[in-house]
Amino acid sequence: MMNKTPLWTRMAAAIELWGNRLPAPVILFMALWLLVVVFSALAVWLGWQSQHPVSGALIEPRSLLSESGVVWLLDSAVTNFTQFAPVGPVLVVMLGLGLAERSGLLGQWLRQAMQYLPGVGLTLGVVLLGILSSLAFDAGYVVVIPLSAVLFQLAGRSPLAGIAASFAAVSGGYSANLLVGPVDAILAGISTESARILTPDTEVSMVANYYFMVVSTLMLTLLISFVLHRWVEPLLQTQTPADEPDVTEGDSLAALLAAGLMLLLLAGLLLMAVPEQGILRGSGSFLQSPFMHNISLLVGLLFGLAGWCYGRLSGRYRNSRVIVSDMEDTFRALAPYLVLMFFAAQFVAAFGWSQMGLLVAVEGASLLQALQLPMVLTVVLLIVLTAGINLLLGSASAKWTLLAPVLVPMLMLTGIAPEVSQAAYRIGDSSTNIITPLMPYFPLVLALVQKYRSDAGVGTLMAMMMPFSLMMLAGWTLLLGTWLLLGWPLGPAA
Repeated sequence: MMNKTPLWTRMAAAIELWGNRLPAPVILFMALWLLVVVFSALAVWLGWQSQHPVSGALIEPRSLLSESGVVWLLDSAVTNFTQFAPVGPVLVVMLGLGLAERSGLLGQWLRQAMQYLPGVGLTLGVVLLGILSSLAFDAGYVVVIPLSAVLFQLAGRSPLAGIAASFAAVSGGYSANLLVGPVDAILAGISTESARILTPDTEVSMVANYYFMVVSTLMLTLLISFVLHRWVEPLLQTQTPADEPDVTEGDSLAALLAAGLMLLLLAGLLLMAVPEQGILRGSGSFLQSPFMHNISLLVGLLFGLAGWCYGRLSGRYRNSRVIVSDMEDTFRALAPYLVLMFFAAQFVAAFGWSQMGLLVAVEGASLLQALQLPMVLTVVLLIVLTAGINLLLGSASAKWTLLAPVLVPMLMLTGIAPEVSQAAYRIGDSSTNIITPLMPYFPLVLALVQKYRSDAGVGTLMAMMMPFSLMMLAGWTLLLGTWLLLGWPLGPAA
C-alpha cells in the first residue's frame, strides 16, 4: 500500500526524530565544548596553518589542552556567560515584556487588533516586522520572536508557528530590509577595503545592494508566509489559548491609555535621539546613536511601563507585591534558558579562542578561489560556501572580514563587481542562520519552543526551520541570478 503521507511530512518527522536523539541541549553543548577541546589539540599536533587574508599573518590553532588554554578556560568561564550577547538583553527585555503579558495588556491589544486583522495579515505583519527588526541590531530576537508566540497563541493558532515565522524573518532575513541599516554600512566598509587591494580608488557604497534588498524583503515576506502556511503550520499541533475573562469596557479603555502612554514615552525618546543636539543622539548617525545601541533596554522599559499602567487601571496591580511577583515569575520561567546559556557561552567562546572557525573560513575561501568557474556558477558557489561556513561561524561581519579580502579581488579579476560578491555573501550568510545550533540566539529560540512544547529538542526546532532555510536559499539565489541575467543594478551606487 502506498504511503499517502506527504513527502515533506515524512522528512520533517525524520529530521525531528534524528535531531531529538541527540542529548538534551545542555548536554549537547557540553559535548560540543569537549569536541572543540580535543580537536583544537589535534589541529595543533597536525600543524594545521593558514595565512590571514588581510594581515598576512599566520593563523594557527590554539590548543585548549595546553597550559595557556587551561588557564584561559578557568579565567574566562564566568565572563563568557555574563558577557554572552543573548543573556543580558534577553533578561532586560523579557522583564518588561513579561509585565506587559502577565498584566493582560498584550492579550487585550491583540483581541482588539484581531477584529480587523485576518490570519494571513497577522503572518505577513509578523514576518515583515521580523525582517525590519535588523535596524535595531539584535532586538528582533529578544522582542519580536517571544511577542509573535504570544500573538499567535492568543489568535487561536500554534505559538510554535509564530516562533517559526518570526525566527525565519529575524534571522533568515537578517540581511534584507526596506531601509539602509547597520548591516549595509558594515559590509560595504569591508567590501571597499577588500576591493582597494586591487584598485585603490574603488568604493562600495552602503546603498550598493539597496534595490536588490528592497525586492528581497518583499519576496522573503511572501516566501516565509507561504512556507509557514503550506508546510510548517500544518505539522504543528494546534493549541487553543486558555479561556480568558470577557473583555470589559474598562479593560479596553485601560489598554488604550496604556498605548497612549507608550507612544508618548516613545515620542519623548525619539526627540532625545533624532535631533543632532539630542542627548541620546551621540556624535554619529542615528543608527549608531546611544538610543539604537540601548534599544533592548528601552524596549523593555516601554513595555514594562505600559504593562504597569494597564495593570493599575484594570485593577490587577492594586499593590506593588503583585507587580514584583509577576516580574519574579517571568525570571523563574527563564531559569532553564539561563542554564542552557551558560554551557552555550562556554562552547562559543572556546570555538572562537581556538581559532578553529577562522581556519575553516579561510580554507573554504581558498578552495573557491582555486576552482576558477564561470560567473554564474561562481556566484552560486559563493552563496553555498557562505551558507556552509555559516553553520560553524555565525558573525556576518567576522566572516566577511575573512572572506572578502580573498574573494572580492579575485572575483573582480573575473568581471564580477564587489557589489555582486557582497549580495551573494548576504544570501548565504542569512539563509542558514536558522538551522545551526551554533548561532548564538538558537538556544534562546529553542528555550521559547520548549516553553510551549516541553518535549521539544534541537531536532524539533531544526525540523521546523529546515523548509524555511531551503526555500530561502533556493528562492533568494534564483532572484539574484535572474537579477544579474537581466542586467539590473543592485543599488543606486552599484
